[in-house]
Order: sequence, then C-alpha cells, then structure tokens
Amino acid sequence: MESRKKVSLIHINRPQVHNALNAELLAQLGTTIGDLNSDGSTRAVVITGTGTKAFSAGADLEALSAMDVHEAHLFLQSGQEILRRIEQSGIPVIAAVNGVALGGGFELALACSFALLSTSASLGLPEAGLGLMPGFGGTQRLVRAVGPAVARYLMLTGRRVDAERAYRLGLSVLPPVTAEELLPTALTVAEEIAKCGPQACRSILRAVEHAQDAPLETGLAYETTLAAMAVGGPQSTEGIGAFLGRRTPDFDAVSAAHQSHARRESA
Repeated sequence: MESRKKVSLIHINRPQVHNALNAELLAQLGTTIGDLNSDGSTRAVVITGTGTKAFSAGADLEALSAMDVHEAHLFLQSGQEILRRIEQSGIPVIAAVNGVALGGGFELALACSFALLSTSASLGLPEAGLGLMPGFGGTQRLVRAVGPAVARYLMLTGRRVDAERAYRLGLSVLPPVTAEELLPTALTVAEEIAKCGPQACRSILRAVEHAQDAPLETGLAYETTLAAMAVGGPQSTEGIGAFLGRRTPDFDAVSAAHQSHARRESA
C-alpha cells in the first residue's frame, strides 16, 4: 500500500495468478480498508491490480475447487462481508481497473464507490460457464448498476464487456483512458475528493447507501438530517469562510481542533 496527499493506493498483488482473490488476500483487504477508515487522515482510496493484465481474474479457482459446500459457504460469506465493508466505507474507494475484472474481481469493482477503466479493461461474470454462479454479490449489485435484463444477459452468457461498452452502461464514471493514464487519472480524482470536507463526504456516502433501498420520502428525510448537521458543523463554517475569504479551506485544522475539544470534554 502507498499513501500520498491523504490518498491511499492499494495493489492487489498476486500477478502470478492474475490477482485472483483467495481468503488471505480478502482478509487483508478488509483489514486494510478498516484501518484506513479509522486512521483519521485518509480521505480516499484507490484499488488497482498489480501488473498490466488483470485488476483481478476473480476467486482463486484452485482453492475453490478443494472446498465442500460448508467451506464454500464460509468463504463466500466472508468475501461478501468484506466487499460490503468496502461498499459501506466512510471514505470513497475507487476501483482503477487496469485489465480483466472477472468474477470476484468484477464484484469487487461493483462494491467500490465507483470505477475507472483503462482501454484494455474488460468486465464479466463468467461463472455459469464453469457450473458456478456469482457469490460475492454480483447478482445483487450488477442488477442495481445496469438493470435486470442486462445483468441476466451478462451472467447467463458469461460474455465480457469491453471498456467502452462498460462506460456506456454506466459501469465507469469517466471514458476509458490508456493504461499509462489510468493511475494518474484515478489519483487525481481521489485527490480532488481529499480536498473536500471529510465529514461531508462521509455523509454523502451514507445518504447514497441509504437511497439504495429506502423509499424516496425516507431518503429525503435522512438527507435533510445529514445536510442540516453539515450546515451546523465546524467543517461548513471553515468551508464557507474559506470560500468567502477566497482562500483554501483547512479541514484538517478544524478536525484537529474538534478532536482536541472532545478530549478535553471527556477528561
């Protein structure tokens, strides 16, 4: 893992097996995301694959083939919980997809806040062709991303989606870029996010998460509560003051002062 300008870069580092996801790697990823959420300094995370060929080719099939039903259930349940932790992260997690993202690799990208793709990227859930089915949340998140018809088609045929079509389907938020441009682009986006109010970003992520299943009226009420808390909070005072004073806001100083005050109050 690398850190720069309040942004952390995580490499999925098993290039010898196209960055396949095994239990150890998933556990490490979950721990890392949890640590970054609580360190108080990280404002955005970028996840990418080591090498040029794969973001992640999916679950480690060799390990999967040795599992019985009970072992597979535990492995898949653990994987779902870790991807859910990424999806519910209080800091944005960006998938920089630098090659194939298949099976669990695609499911990981779907669990991130959003994805950016290189022109060589391709996405797919090919499990049915192996007598399997997606098990890290693909049947649920892909439907939400592209609708049930496209999701059924992609999962039932196992066909891959190239980077350009993925962008048109809304699976990437920016047009594909070259492999050389992918990480600089992802880091630039992450650094833009890192300049914003951290509590505001957390609240936005919470509100969007709430919107996935809640009725509109419930979601609007939740948004009002979070937005009012932002208006009355110290970070908005700094942000608005900086805007009116034509300076760059110093959200770190506000956070440090707030933490110091909280420690004095609890003493």
